[in-house]
Amino acid sequence: MYSQSSKTVEKKILAIVHSQNTNTGRVGRIIKEKGYNLDIRCPRLGEDLPTTMENHDAVVIFGGPISVNDSKTLPFIQTELDWIPVCLDAQKPFLGICLGAQLLAHVLGATILPHPQNVVEIGYFPIKPTVIEQNCFQNPFYVYHWHREGFNLPKSAVLLAEGETFTNQAFRYGKNSYGLQFHPEVTEEIINAWTNGEQKDYWVNLKGAQSYPHQMKMHSLHDKMMEDWFNNFFDMWIQVS
Repeated sequence: MYSQSSKTVEKKILAIVHSQNTNTGRVGRIIKEKGYNLDIRCPRLGEDLPTTMENHDAVVIFGGPISVNDSKTLPFIQTELDWIPVCLDAQKPFLGICLGAQLLAHVLGATILPHPQNVVEIGYFPIKPTVIEQNCFQNPFYVYHWHREGFNLPKSAVLLAEGETFTNQAFRYGKNSYGLQFHPEVTEEIINAWTNGEQKDYWVNLKGAQSYPHQMKMHSLHDKMMEDWFNNFFDMWIQVS
């Protein structure tokens, strides 16, 4: 008797990055630990984005040192803005991290602006959950930031977490599209790379930026909570269709 073996369906998540050296950190590691392959693409380098989400289970858009408002001078930003509805229309899980969250917010009608007092969030700062049902945040905790711009909440979105300096820290659109102003992917290696990178003499003088020693102290105190949170968040996020 002839029997045809069933073909294993590849589980794959699209990761959109903004530099060839982007480290997907904890997020990339947990994605792989959960049994998914990571399809990393960088439109900034001219790499195409898929025309449909047929071959991907979800998408994560990571951060970067550019602004959503650079879309007129950096064509790849406009490319990503034009592409995001492909995922939203397919109702596949979407996660935007920092710049990725701002891109999603902008597509949904929000404005992206610096803090009115030119304060930045660089380092660990507390967020607290809003009081709504089915919130993926249960308790206040410290998260890692690296940004100078924030977003107002899109009218169609639900605010999930708030911060002291930049109010809007996390939101959900629909059932499975999330924007996080903070960086769940951050590891000690990433903090070292960012703080000692090309902008090492620039960021330390920004209003609101934490010193490197303080960042590392806070990392040792709060990284385990972020690990546990993202591990649980991923399971919830990927299962919602």
